[in-house]
Amino acid sequence: MIENLQHFVGAWPGALQWIGVALVAFVPFVESYLGSVIGVVIGVHPIAAVICAVLGNIAVMVAIAFITDSLRKRATRDKDREPRPGRARARKLFDRFGVPGVALLGHPTQISTAALIAFGAPRTKVIVWELISIVLWGAVTTTFAAFGISALA
Repeated sequence: MIENLQHFVGAWPGALQWIGVALVAFVPFVESYLGSVIGVVIGVHPIAAVICAVLGNIAVMVAIAFITDSLRKRATRDKDREPRPGRARARKLFDRFGVPGVALLGHPTQISTAALIAFGAPRTKVIVWELISIVLWGAVTTTFAAFGISALA
């Protein structure tokens, strides 16, 4: 799959490959961290690769946050039910690690964003912590990729 994504990004004309990097970052499990690495591997400048991958990942995450928040509000309107056992167990984990822990460790961000909001975490808090996570993971992996490519060359 990664090879196919590299070919996708590499097929864009040189000056527009940053658009391909941003689009690849939409994909769950690729996101900012692998999207930026793909950009570095095909020759996009590391700073441009990480910025494009982060912006692409952020765009999808924010859209999912708003959609999930809207769905949660509709689903919980006028309903006071006991949580099912599986949901109670997942809620306990969420309560233990909180929004920051899940955002920083729970990847892909599309899934962790939806889960956090579904558990009732405030949308703004989730977006802020997911932004921090996306930027942090993207920067760290891009740095390793850039140094790794330089070392191999």
